[in-house]
Amino acid sequence: MDSFEFNKIAGGVLATLMMTMLLGIFSGMVFGPHIPAKPGYELPSAPAQETATNAPEAPAEPLPVLLAKADPAKGQALAKACGACHNFEKGAGPKVGPPLYGVVGRKVASMDGFSYSDALKAKGGTWTMDEINKFITNPKADVAGTKMGFAGEQSPEKRADIIDYLHTLSDNPVPMPKP
Repeated sequence: MDSFEFNKIAGGVLATLMMTMLLGIFSGMVFGPHIPAKPGYELPSAPAQETATNAPEAPAEPLPVLLAKADPAKGQALAKACGACHNFEKGAGPKVGPPLYGVVGRKVASMDGFSYSDALKAKGGTWTMDEINKFITNPKADVAGTKMGFAGEQSPEKRADIIDYLHTLSDNPVPMPKP
């Protein structure tokens, strides 16, 4: 092969590489990615609480009154979301969270075989209906440092339904408070 043929082949290869590189630069300018000012995704958050400055806030119904109107069937349906982390069956072991069978009336952080957070161990006491109500309203506010990732249930009626359902999960249910 003479040098003229070699130069033609080398020139063709170099021209192809040069066109490929230029095509990549051109397509990068045309179809360039949008780089956000703040990296990551915006996660949904709780809606902002709008309070009326002139209107007085309606007094909240006490838990015994809400429990008198509560429906354990609705509570069972609402507690399906809790089933991702908790078991509800008698004798079932822990999942991500401890089993909830017999939780009403049980000592806080007392289930064998589950590693509770130090904050929940320090809380002490018993899971009364009032304590469960406070905890599921906002777990991180009630027990700062808890491992529980649940954001909380803001509706008092839904909390009462869930507590009424949890109340039924026991061999010896604790008596319901009188309204």
